Order: sequence, then structure tokens, then C-alpha cells
Amino acid sequence: MNRTVVISEFGGSEKLSIVDHPINEPSVGEIRIAHKACGLNFIDVYQRTGLYPLELPHALGMEGSGIIEAIGENVTHLKVGDRVAYASMPPGAYCDKRVMPAAQVCPLPDEISFEQGAAMMLQGMTVEYLLNRTTPIKAGDTILFHAAAGGVGLIACQWAKSENITLIGTAGSDEKCKLALKYGATHCINYNEENFEEKVKEITAGAGVDVVMDSVGQSTFEGSLNCLKPLGMMITFGNASGPIPPFNLGQLGAKGSLKITRPTLFTHIGNHNVCQEMAKNLFAKVTSGQIDIIIGQQFPLSDIALAHDSLEQRMTTGSTILTM
Repeated sequence: MNRTVVISEFGGSEKLSIVDHPINEPSVGEIRIAHKACGLNFIDVYQRTGLYPLELPHALGMEGSGIIEAIGENVTHLKVGDRVAYASMPPGAYCDKRVMPAAQVCPLPDEISFEQGAAMMLQGMTVEYLLNRTTPIKAGDTILFHAAAGGVGLIACQWAKSENITLIGTAGSDEKCKLALKYGATHCINYNEENFEEKVKEITAGAGVDVVMDSVGQSTFEGSLNCLKPLGMMITFGNASGPIPPFNLGQLGAKGSLKITRPTLFTHIGNHNVCQEMAKNLFAKVTSGQIDIIIGQQFPLSDIALAHDSLEQRMTTGSTILTM
């Protein structure tokens, strides 16, 4: 049986079904992978609810790790038996095996486990583009990073520390703040106990931060803009609290000629060579010991609904993986 998680309509976790999906041979530019683990991310929730609509029915899951079972023509960077990991379109990683495009599948170093590989690709390459490719950030700069104790956040804390970047994190509890501080945040603000905007101004002696990186969305947007220095950059890359409503662009001028962007990982990794380069940069950070991939929780594939509920209810820390 090739178990595959699909949705036939948008909605809550009860809409997730496990079906037996046929497996084919790879065609030109494709590979077949036998998964060892796959990752769970908020984009999966957005797709399940219809915030990011898919053509239904559709399989879910954006990242995984495993072993190459077969390759199609014109695939030159992989071979049968390779250990690999990926984060890529189209969704469909919640399964035992799948045939998929090969371009974004990356050779996984032996020093990195399949569990780590499944937990790190989407979140780790997100951090790679946030810190390396979106706006210039140098040693000594200060960034505000929301959800610093989540999967992306804990990688960002460590990456920033390795580059001598001051990271002010936010999290929803004292325990989560302690976790972010343990993994490299310079400061961490419990947003349920303190006003993060006021606290950032206090920490920076009123100067504000160079860059804000925000995956929370609606509930943090206005305060995040107010945390920026003049000419600062707002990077919004997620909507955990809901989508950002329309706003007057004139605010950016009034608040100090601010800049704002809404990047996605999939734009960056759409180019095969860029994707492979980003993965190598991430793997180097992990194998050098500069970044530890924190797997906060694991669920068997059969408990996919519980896994989604745990993520949505903010009950998770670090990365979450599904095991086969």
C-alpha cells in the first residue's frame, strides 16, 4: 500500500484522508523516492484550509527525505540509491513513495539524518533566503524575528548568531523565549506579557531594527512596521494569524521611507542551480555544527490530523516531522 494524504475539500483537519495511491515509473526529469520522513509546515495548513487554494482533490506535503528508487531521463545530479531531501512544488510529500520533478531534490550528506533532512529543507532554505538573498544584512545589524521558537525561528536564531547578527525574537510564552535564547537569539520578548513594539524600542534605545522578518501576519503587521529604523525593510513571509489586510502604501513614507516585500521560497528555488546552492549552504551550516535542527515533535503518518491540530494550536516548538 502506498499511503498518501489527500484532501477532497477545504476545511479543518477532519478533511485529511489517507488513501492508497498508485505509484508509477518516473518520466523525463523525474525521480521516484521512497520516503523515510516528511516535514509539516504552516503552508500545509494554508493549503488544507483553502487560504492557498489547490485544485481538488490534491495530495499535501511540501518536503521530505528518503532514498531514490528510480530516475527518469535527463536527471544527471542524482542516481538510484542516493540519500536525498527536498522542499518543492507540487504538494504531495505526505506519502510512502512518490514520483516527482527532480530539479529541487538535493543529495543529502551522510552526516545528516533522514529525520533532520525532512525537518530542515523548507524551513532552513527559508532562513537562507531571508538572511542571504532578500536584503543586505551584515554583521552588527539588528533584526526582529517573530515566532522565534518555531521551526524557522530556531534555525534563524542560530544562523544569525553564526553571522554575528543581533536577533530580537518574539514568542508566546516564557518557555518558548528561553528556547529561542538557548539557540542564539540575543533577546526574546514574550508577546503575551509585553508589548513587543515598546520592548524593541527599549532594547534598541529608540533606534529600531534594520529588518523585520514576520511569518505571523495580521496581528503583528502594524507593530512590526513601527519597530523599523528609517529606510528599514519589512519581510512578511507568512500568515499564521491571518492574511494582512489592505493598507495605505503612504504609511511606508510616513514611517520613515520603509521598504516591504513578500517573498516565497518557491520563487527562489524555481531555478535548479539556485536551489542546489541554497541547500548546500544550509547543509554546510548543519554539518559544521553552527546549526542544530531541533525536531520538537514527531507523529506517525497515520496521525496526520493530530499533527495539523497541534501546529495550528501553537502547541509545537522547533520542527515537526511525520514518520512512515
